Amino acid sequence: MAAKEISVKRYVVRLNNEERERLGVLIRKGKSPAKRLLKARILLKADVSPAGEGWSDSRIIKALDTNASMIYRVRKQLVEEGFEAVLSRKQRATPAVSRIFDGEKEAKLIALACSKPPKGHARWTLRLLENKVVELHIVDRASDSTIGRTLKKTRSSPIGGSAGSSRQRPTLRS
Repeated sequence: MAAKEISVKRYVVRLNNEERERLGVLIRKGKSPAKRLLKARILLKADVSPAGEGWSDSRIIKALDTNASMIYRVRKQLVEEGFEAVLSRKQRATPAVSRIFDGEKEAKLIALACSKPPKGHARWTLRLLENKVVELHIVDRASDSTIGRTLKKTRSSPIGGSAGSSRQRPTLRS
């Protein structure tokens, strides 16, 4: 005798007609990120309402090539946070890495890069700027690559002698 899959679902998916229709449209269009489409398919397969398919988790895993934890998380999120939360990405409370140069500090860096270089140097280098911004307490720490990205973003490059791209603008002759 084969053992029949018996489990009591803690998080049961019951979708109304509007939610089912929305998921169907989402899948038919196919323009959403893959993870959102997978979640939509899981919800439709796991739906135990009269119009739903009511598949078991093992059948969903095989059909959608996913894993049990993904199905569990989708069910849980639907029950605890609601339908919209399942289909939308969670926004970060803070950026992954906070910016070192805000507007004011960036302006000070640009002013420094445009100023006369220290004695013994023909121009500012990224390393010189890196040391100087820390010395002047503009920022606590900064790498030369951060300085370079900041200056590149603002098109104020101390390297190469011009405050823009390395290409010369054509002159107009009359």
